[in-house]
Amino acid sequence: MAIADDILKLDQLLSELITKYEQYFIGLEKREPLLRLGEVLKLVRRYSGVSINNTMYKHRFNMQVARFNTYREYWNRILKLMDEGKYSRDRFISDLHQRVHVTHESKQGEAGLPDAESDLDRIVREFREARKLCNLSCEKVTRELIATTIEKQRPFLTEKLGSENFSFNVVVEDGKPKIKARLKKKASVIFPT
Repeated sequence: MAIADDILKLDQLLSELITKYEQYFIGLEKREPLLRLGEVLKLVRRYSGVSINNTMYKHRFNMQVARFNTYREYWNRILKLMDEGKYSRDRFISDLHQRVHVTHESKQGEAGLPDAESDLDRIVREFREARKLCNLSCEKVTRELIATTIEKQRPFLTEKLGSENFSFNVVVEDGKPKIKARLKKKASVIFPT
């Protein structure tokens, strides 16, 4: 009954391998689970050339091998995308690190500037970054162009939002960066009772 035990072991190892690879792709695991992959490959190779007389065990083994091969193709495809820098979760994490780094630098650089000027510089910088991330040209994006665009829209926005207390943020919609306005939240005042 060694084959029955090995099939159960293969099922368990394959489930653990799938979990480890998903954790690796998300970033929870630092290294690819090659040792566990080797264990699964060893069990698969042990029974690949052997005829299994019991139909139930033969079916379970073949199903697990097919499942393993499907996942292995999927993992190889994702590993290739990661190597090329095209994997979406990987790009999301690197973009997040880049934004944190750029925001940290901008806070250090804006310490001595007036608020209106630093806000405009922030919008220009974020708009350029968004265009780069969308693979669009940044050559024509200047500080003056964005300042005149914002000033043209200010009266319409004041009328539409009913207040002059709004801020601008850069968002990407349908693969194109846009500058959007939103009302600033008012600070709530708490009075002691």
